[in-house]
Amino acid sequence: MSVSASPRAAARTGGGRARRRRLLRKGALNGAGILIFLLAVFPVFWMVSTAFKPNDEIFSTTPKPLPAHPTLDHFDLVLNGQIAETSFWVYFRNSAMLALVTVVVSGLLAVLAATAVARYRFTFRTTFLIMLLIVQMVPLEALVIPLFLDLKQLDLLNSLPGLVIVYAGFAVPFAIWMLRGFVAAVPKELEEAAAIDGAGPIRTFFRVLLPLIAPGLVATSIFSFITAWNELIFAYTFLDDQDKYTLPIMLQFFFSRSGNSWGPIMAASTLLTIPVIIFFLVVQRRMVSGLTAGAVKG
Repeated sequence: MSVSASPRAAARTGGGRARRRRLLRKGALNGAGILIFLLAVFPVFWMVSTAFKPNDEIFSTTPKPLPAHPTLDHFDLVLNGQIAETSFWVYFRNSAMLALVTVVVSGLLAVLAATAVARYRFTFRTTFLIMLLIVQMVPLEALVIPLFLDLKQLDLLNSLPGLVIVYAGFAVPFAIWMLRGFVAAVPKELEEAAAIDGAGPIRTFFRVLLPLIAPGLVATSIFSFITAWNELIFAYTFLDDQDKYTLPIMLQFFFSRSGNSWGPIMAASTLLTIPVIIFFLVVQRRMVSGLTAGAVKG
């Protein structure tokens, strides 16, 4: 009896050890995830907290995570003060217009190019795809002078349309690669069925293909939006009129040789982050489905 019981006891012991290992592994993964989350969120938390702190708490030798005496003076200075003799809302308008137009232009160009690459076989198709990867590998800083000369020849320096062209050029290669997987995942039989029912190519594209790849457009639009919203180097180099400056350029006015105005800097950075968060919240559901649906070999 003891002989027959020992294998069962050993099995129970082995099962208990396996469960403990699984629980330990799960706990370690959860702990690592929480640690990474805290490391990623802490700078944002400190930025928002500092935006509400008065100056004496900001420059205190014993900084605290939360403001003891919250104030809105920094936000009032940013929103109602004249930053470099220009209203905050002028910078906001320019950034919003640049971001939205870049999203529309890059999305339109990318979806047309991705459809052509995924649906048709043409000469230099592989070369075109390789060139898209090579473009992504070039450092953006190396393109400042060539793009400056190109925009000067086109008479687009110191203009927001010129920046839209630059930003769309950066966003389109990534968008084409991502949307190519979405287009390839759509069965050709759906387009053939629409053609049999009498739909032309344009109607088939807008009524059949475009709704199915909409999640991919949402996912790529996030990249395009952030590219145009946060970009500083090209905007600071190509723009010369303060009425055309964007929000990242506005932040530079709070830095000086005599000292940095950290309260307004953090308040302005917080305000600059809010539209991005709103954009994420609006497209969050489609973004998640888009990122998973686009992971298709094509």
